[in-house]
Amino acid sequence: MLRKKVIMAGFSLLAAGTLAACSGGDDNETDDMDHASHSEESMEGMHHSSSGAVPEGLQEAEHPTYEVGSKAIISADHMEGMEGAEATIVGAYDTTAYVISYTRTDTGEEVKHHKWIIQEEIEDAGEAPYKAGDEVIIDADHMDGMDGATAVIESAVPTTVYMVDYTSATDGEKVKNHKWVTESELSAE
Repeated sequence: MLRKKVIMAGFSLLAAGTLAACSGGDDNETDDMDHASHSEESMEGMHHSSSGAVPEGLQEAEHPTYEVGSKAIISADHMEGMEGAEATIVGAYDTTAYVISYTRTDTGEEVKHHKWIIQEEIEDAGEAPYKAGDEVIIDADHMDGMDGATAVIESAVPTTVYMVDYTSATDGEKVKNHKWVTESELSAE
């Protein structure tokens, strides 16, 4: 009888440990989330393709590393199927790119480490770049609930940003006019 109780207690402890290990991710999931690892629910609101319209005042790059019409390999994983895909360069622009965190205006979901918005996608932005910790209003709609949201700048990079067309490496979806990948996220074929 004692042996049976010890075995049952062991199974109970094992089951409790397994359940605790499986449930640990929910509280920290949003905190650790970045653009590359959004939940399925938040991925639904992402706009992989865009119209190709660029923000007012955005300047074309004079001497981009990757010319419009050329091909490059994407090393970024902002979205599933992006990393390793062959990109066709649609546009190249000199600006400051930002990693931001913000709360979606439609769902209240917190989005951490979103890459990228650019200087020209910040409401009432001047020419001077923002710095980490600055609060801004987003004037872009890369994702549902982004336009008009208050964001905190996490980091800023003066760079050439590219609008690209590519075919998803995971599902074969053709993505047109994706905004944005930075120069450091592309490599020659």
